[in-house]
Amino acid sequence: MEGLGINLGYLLVQIFNFAIMFVVLKEWAYKPILKMLEERRAAIAQGLEDARVAAEARANAEQEAQKILAEAQAKAAETVRAASERADEAAREIKAAAEAEAAKIQERARAEAEAEKERVLAELRPQVAALAMAAAQKLVGDALDEQRQRALLDEFFSGVKSGKVVVTDETFAGQKVEVISALPLTDEEKAAIKQDLGAAEITFSVDPKILGGLIVKAGDRVLDASVSARLESLRASIAA
Repeated sequence: MEGLGINLGYLLVQIFNFAIMFVVLKEWAYKPILKMLEERRAAIAQGLEDARVAAEARANAEQEAQKILAEAQAKAAETVRAASERADEAAREIKAAAEAEAAKIQERARAEAEAEKERVLAELRPQVAALAMAAAQKLVGDALDEQRQRALLDEFFSGVKSGKVVVTDETFAGQKVEVISALPLTDEEKAAIKQDLGAAEITFSVDPKILGGLIVKAGDRVLDASVSARLESLRASIAA
């Protein structure tokens, strides 16, 4: 080795010094540095993990917030819809009640007007009869007594003669019939008409325009024995 220019003692000393420096550096430099680097790496990894967890938590929180908001909006919309439906239903009920009440008022008014008209016409019947009797007496003198004149007038206004309806000899068993007279009929006249027609149901109404006699309606069938119809027929025959 001396031929190679290497001093064995010096080499050993150098190796020993290197070994000492290696041990010193390893214990006092490398290990602390490696430990610090490992701690820093771990801290960075932990920080990244925390950031990831925080990001997930934030995303979850945003999703939960969106879900809660959507549920709240849906519930609010449902509440508004239900309130709107209740308001509409209440409005419909109020309108229906108002219309029903208005219809009742109109029906009562019509019924009262009809009753008042019949009452007035009923009060007029004796006056009309008296005028007709006075006119008859002027025309025929005493040929007709008062009882006979009243019978003729009753027959003229009621269309009933000897308890029979002069409109027709037919019966209307099982049918609904409307009887129209010029003046309100008496209870006796109505009873005679009911018995003579034999209908299942009879309604009585008043129409002064027919002047006298009766009109009987049964469904689409109309039997007109009114004075106005007779006058119209007479006018048509004279015109022909």
